[in-house]
This record gives sequence, structure tokens and C-alpha cells, in this order.
Amino acid sequence: MVLRREQLEGFFKCEKSVLVEIIEAKGSTPRETGAWMLVGEKQLLGTIGGGQLEYIAIDSARQMLRGGEKSRDIAVPLGPEIGQCCGGKVKLCLSCVDDRQKAVIRQKLELERARMPCVYIMGGGHVGQALALALVPLPFRTIIVDTRLEALQGLPENVEKRLSALPEAEVRGAPAGSVFVVMTHDHALDFMIVKEALERGDAAYVGMIGSETKRAGFISWMKKAGAGRGVCEPLICPIGAHSVGDKRPEVIGALVAAQILVHTGAGRNRIQEELNELAGSWEGIDAE
Repeated sequence: MVLRREQLEGFFKCEKSVLVEIIEAKGSTPRETGAWMLVGEKQLLGTIGGGQLEYIAIDSARQMLRGGEKSRDIAVPLGPEIGQCCGGKVKLCLSCVDDRQKAVIRQKLELERARMPCVYIMGGGHVGQALALALVPLPFRTIIVDTRLEALQGLPENVEKRLSALPEAEVRGAPAGSVFVVMTHDHALDFMIVKEALERGDAAYVGMIGSETKRAGFISWMKKAGAGRGVCEPLICPIGAHSVGDKRPEVIGALVAAQILVHTGAGRNRIQEELNELAGSWEGIDAE
């Protein structure tokens, strides 16, 4: 689940809390170094992986809230003694949240959002909307683009909607490492958008809804336009898995979301490493 600023502010407003952060993860663990959650007397926000590890963290955090303790570190071996046989070892840092730390947490949340890969869904039809909904809880900034106002209605607030007469212009302005999933109501428009995305040369994923026949038609069109050898190789078409056989929009949306996660995995790992280096153990960000 990707935390939103309004969720964080609502939690801060209602609860005194303890920040629980994984400061070291060795071996097989349910979450990575840098993962964090907030524990209040009655509510939780975020997760460090669930199971007995999280239960121990929550119990310790609530002991701190009741007893007035400011901070503590806990080393947890994930073995049979706690009924969680991951085999790794986790070190947790627990600290009561004060105003300064609230500012640090807010800034970390903004940094995480700023570094999320952008997913441009080019077309707000049935599959486009289903994909947008599938991406909502995932670590992406989701942008849906259409030439039709009605295709942008009814989507969650945290999905960006862009009404554009020239969707291919949105591709030109996208940041490096973006994802482009093309599924407009017009095959000719699909081709123009995909051409723009491929010619950038820096997209993490370029996918187009359709069949092998549509892919072959696009490649032929690109050759006639003078495209260089290899330009079309990164194109994924059909999108999603080939063997499922279920073409309901929600199924295609789920399959494409999984495919995007795989294709952006290395980039997301690098982003997490950058955040860990920048934030350290919450003291590395200047909250002033």
C-alpha cells in the first residue's frame, strides 16, 4: 500500500505514535531496510511485513506509549522461536514521534512520491480504467490521458487525469524512466504515441494493447517511416500474460500491473537504496 499525505495527517491528528523502522535486514526478511510503520494506541499506519515480527514491534511500541520511553532498538531473529521461519534477522528502531520527527516523516513521504516511476495510461477506456485502479495501491504515480472528457470520469483522486488533444505531447514531456501503456480508441493514434515513446529511448516499459498482428502492423509502419533497426524491440504487444485467456478488463489490468512491476523492479530497488542513503535512520533529512 502506498501511503498518501492525507492518511498521514489524519493519523497524526488522532494518535500519539511510535515510528518503527527496519534499520537492518539480513537474509530472508518480509520487508527491506528502510521500511517503516507508525503505531498508535488504537491505529496502525503502514507495515514492516506482518506476522510475529510486526506483532512484536506493535507490542513494544505500545509499551513505550504507555510507559513514556522515548526510543529503543530491537533485534528480531526470524526463526521458529517466534513462529516465523523466514530465516533472516531484522533490527528495528522504535522512537516516539515528536513535531520534528513528524516533519521528517512528511518529507520522506514526499521524497518517496517524487521518486516513484510515472505510469502513463494513454486511453481511459474499460481496460485503461481497470489498469488505473489496479495501480492505485502500488508504488507508482499514475497518470491517465485521453482526448475525451468522459473517459476521465469516476477515477480515484490519486490518479492524475489529463485531457489532451495531443496525447503524444504528454509522452514528450514525461520524465526519464516512465512507463507508457497505450490503449486509445484509435489505432492510428496508438501508433503515433508508441512511436514517440520508443524514440525517447529511456522508457522503462512501452506496451500497446492489441494482437501480434497489430504489433506486426506497427513495425511495418515504423519501417516505412524510416525507423532505425532495433527501435521497436522494446515494444510489448500484446500486453499482460499470453496464457491466461481471460480478456475481462479487470484481468488484463491486473496482468499488466504485474508486468509493469517486473519491468520497473530494478529502478524501484535503486530508488529505495537512494532513499535509504539520503534518509539514514531518519536523522539524515534536515527537517528545518
